[in-house]
Amino acid sequence: MCGIAGLIHRKGSSNVGQEMTNMLQALKHRGPDSTGFAVYGEPEENTFILRFKVAEQEDLAKSLKMGDEIVKRKAAVDETLKALGVVVKELAEATEYAYRYEIQYDGDMQKMADHVEDIDGAEILSVGSALELIKDLGDASVVSEAYGLDNFTGTHAIGHTRMATESDVDIRSAHPYWAYPYSDIAVVHNGQITNYWLMRRQLEREGQRFVSNCDSELLAVYTAVNLEKGLSLEESLTKSIDEIDGVFTYLVTTKDQLGMAKDSMAAKPMVLYESDDMVALASEEVAIRAIIPHEIDTWDPYDEEVRVWQA
Repeated sequence: MCGIAGLIHRKGSSNVGQEMTNMLQALKHRGPDSTGFAVYGEPEENTFILRFKVAEQEDLAKSLKMGDEIVKRKAAVDETLKALGVVVKELAEATEYAYRYEIQYDGDMQKMADHVEDIDGAEILSVGSALELIKDLGDASVVSEAYGLDNFTGTHAIGHTRMATESDVDIRSAHPYWAYPYSDIAVVHNGQITNYWLMRRQLEREGQRFVSNCDSELLAVYTAVNLEKGLSLEESLTKSIDEIDGVFTYLVTTKDQLGMAKDSMAAKPMVLYESDDMVALASEEVAIRAIIPHEIDTWDPYDEEVRVWQA
């Protein structure tokens, strides 16, 4: 059992960092292992936000020398970015092992990602003009405070509380997943994909990369491939109903859209609230009530329903 949530403001920005924190904290009982956020801020021209980590939280407890190793890994990332012509405008250390860089780069984004992730322990969490992807062990309030999300202003966000059932309890297996190598695309998922290995092997033969053994990552890679082929987000979501087996409900975000899809069995819950100003979705209504305390009407999307909303 996991919890997913999404919201999008139709008439401007809001404190989506705090709003998503409140929604995910209300879903804490559905997933105590880790919490993740994909939040979308105001894009700055010719600037990308790069989020990456060079170690797992648990690595710090395994060796007294891990601190020195993290310093070496970060230095290797900096050298790699410099060699590729990436200009780092601003950098911040989110935690001992995770970083936020504002960069300027007009080269091949996939090449940059591949070179960074070739460094031992390094993993790019997201790259985007608007997207910032944050995930770590702990509940929503713990992760939000550690990464300073309480003042994050933007138009939309998705989030996830995870109960690990088929892969490890670590940041690598936590949601959301960035749709490598495309900027500004992220996915959260609740369910089990039964043809995961079949589809993964097919995508790997086509040259796609996976960083975890979590079936939810498949949806991010799948979405990225479809968008690369020219499908719209709605077309990709609709196609997934026929091609992906299992029980699932998932949310996808781009730099200005929020989409959802529900499988034909509709066994995984989703509650929806929609108004002229905003749309909010979650595994349970209590998450929507966490940001909209007054009386509202909500409903459950139908089986095989696909929806896309614009910021």
